[in-house]
Amino acid sequence: MTSDPAELLRQNALSVTAQRLAVLRAVSARPHGTADTIAEDVRAEIGVVSKQAVYNALGTLVEKGLIRRIQPAGSPALYEDRVGDNHHHVICRSCGKTGDIDCAVGESPCLTAAVGIGAGAGFQIDEAEVIYWGTCPACLAAKPGN
Repeated sequence: MTSDPAELLRQNALSVTAQRLAVLRAVSARPHGTADTIAEDVRAEIGVVSKQAVYNALGTLVEKGLIRRIQPAGSPALYEDRVGDNHHHVICRSCGKTGDIDCAVGESPCLTAAVGIGAGAGFQIDEAEVIYWGTCPACLAAKPGN
């Protein structure tokens, strides 16, 4: 894939718009950002843009596979531009910091489903989404007694 956002849009049969370019740049600059933080970055770059325009651009870019949307339990959706490798995530329960973790075991989809869930039930599994929850080093260090 190209590193030029405009060319990336063209390769995926998308119109090159200021909003889409700014959203791609914002997602790249702030991995695991929420739609609200991405909208802030987009406004800082191109000026006035509605939240709906940012949501529309995010939806289109996710649909085309140019960015990835993850939805951790109890959290807003997060967006990143690391796509196509079926990696996983680690999230701090205290501050919400999110990081990437490479595939858990073996090749994609990273996990073998229990008998009866995967191929045994007619499913062909092609992706696994795993989120590890814990406490990041900064939050651990800030706890009293550390």
